[in-house]
Amino acid sequence: MRILVISDTHGNLERFWEVFKKLQTEDPVQTIVHCGDLYEDAESIRRRCGIPVVSVKGNCDGEFSEDSYAVLETEAGNFMVAHGHMERVGFDLQRIYYKALEKDCIGALFGHTHRSAYVDMDGIYLMNPGSLTRPRDGSGGTFGILHTDESGVWGKIYRYEDFISSGEGNKKKAKVSGGHLRNLLNYSDRF
Repeated sequence: MRILVISDTHGNLERFWEVFKKLQTEDPVQTIVHCGDLYEDAESIRRRCGIPVVSVKGNCDGEFSEDSYAVLETEAGNFMVAHGHMERVGFDLQRIYYKALEKDCIGALFGHTHRSAYVDMDGIYLMNPGSLTRPRDGSGGTFGILHTDESGVWGKIYRYEDFISSGEGNKKKAKVSGGHLRNLLNYSDRF
């Protein structure tokens, strides 16, 4: 399964739609995970995309329950989806790591910090896709792609600018510039 992981869109889905459109034309995703802030953004995505969307509420949605999480089932195993504010991911990843273990999950997808991260912590995969619209890590915006199959898990964080500017369809044709040699010959008396 190929999963697009986003978080902390805060009411601005413009960049999400650009990324989604490009993904669907190149190598489609089967599921989208929105890790909170704002839940209404996830609902908007769910209404328009036509593919499964797993989402949770975040602190800006007024969610402050210890049980605010979802479970994403994959071929490789289950992933816990949380916003991360109740697990205090801004300080360390221990609480979200242990919560994933408690829920019998092989990983956790979360947001809240607006800073991207993807780590394997003793066999538990932890991914924070950062934020496409309000990054706090100087990246210009990030999102994650997670691949799962029976053999395991592979994930990567993508920078928005790099992703949008890459690919054959988006490459600008090189502008042909010439005349330098002709100019040298025509104005060779300057040498």
